[in-house]
Amino acid sequence: MKILVLNCGSSSIKYALYDMDTKKVLAQGGAERVGLDGAFVKVKLADGSKRQIMHDIPEHTEGVNFIFSLLTDPEIGAIKDLKEIDAVGHRMVHGGEKFNKSVIINDEVLEVFKSCFVLAPLHNPANLKGVEAVSKLLPGVPQVGVFDTAFHQTMPKYSYLYPLPYEAYEKYGVRRYGFHGTSHRYVSHRVCEFLGVDYDKQRIITCHIGNGASIAAVKNGKVLDTSMGLTPLEGVMMGTRCGDIDPQAITFLAEKMNLTPEEASAMMNKKSGVLGISGISSDMREIEAAVEAGNERAILAMQMYDYRIKKYVGAYAAAMGGCDIIVFTAGVGENQTSTRENVCKDMEWMGVKLNNELNATIHGKEAVISAPDSKVKVVVVPTDEELMIATDTMNLLKK
Repeated sequence: MKILVLNCGSSSIKYALYDMDTKKVLAQGGAERVGLDGAFVKVKLADGSKRQIMHDIPEHTEGVNFIFSLLTDPEIGAIKDLKEIDAVGHRMVHGGEKFNKSVIINDEVLEVFKSCFVLAPLHNPANLKGVEAVSKLLPGVPQVGVFDTAFHQTMPKYSYLYPLPYEAYEKYGVRRYGFHGTSHRYVSHRVCEFLGVDYDKQRIITCHIGNGASIAAVKNGKVLDTSMGLTPLEGVMMGTRCGDIDPQAITFLAEKMNLTPEEASAMMNKKSGVLGISGISSDMREIEAAVEAGNERAILAMQMYDYRIKKYVGAYAAAMGGCDIIVFTAGVGENQTSTRENVCKDMEWMGVKLNNELNATIHGKEAVISAPDSKVKVVVVPTDEELMIATDTMNLLKK
């Protein structure tokens, strides 16, 4: 069975084509700057090399259409005919309280999904464009929606509600939803397979640390809590997002700086975080280089970044009555050894003891990086959201 996975963002389209009989990636890449000048598609070829192809992509249908043409290209394609694609799985960001698992997409599902647009105005419309593009280009091919929010729907009410007037939840759905759920689901299951332990009997803290970042507490197979909230802004400090702050600070700044709600949102989402503190970049590779060069604001940004992750790890250990496994994943979690070391430093009180020498050598591969006598296993697990989406798609079709 060949399954195409699409992840449509506001100005990007990531894709991966899987042969699910072997779990082999047949093709993968991504379109960037959709709807903007200078659009292009990056393609990873069979030999591991990459190629960048310039192509005008005014909207998502054209982007998906061009990706389909690359899949069947005589020189760099992976299949001869689009009819070889048995199904398409989509990353769908916000399903609200409506979806607690992946679903086969139909008109009813899309209507419910559209009702969640107000909760994710940047992400959900882009996801829908991907579905509509496939419907036009491959009519009749089954499509599956895999929701970022679904995995977190096991949170208890006392965990996901905000201490606002209750009508904010009843009338407007204001509550914690959580994101990166497909990644948290994948790595929490995978780490238990890797360690050979029972998933339903573990207390796991999953740290999805990338340009966007979130932490989740998974106790006995269910999410107890997660750091992102109504939107992906809440939680730990991120590349350009502020994470947790005093809400009154924003009304204060909005008044002082004459900011509209849209401008205040842009400041918190696009101009804050590591970029806002360092004044250099949101790219951790550039921040690490600046730290090495002694840049004080870069050093401060990294200290804040690591400290806030550590606070969540400690809080979630307390909430679960202890911790058995800590997982680091995503771009920073898989590759930035200093962040892993700083988060685990001085955490012996909760049973964490890192093997610093081993940790310094691990980049983007599965490995236990805790010391042999550590009570808590600390593990690096590269995430694979695309494989998770493809697997969900295959399982639903087989049912």
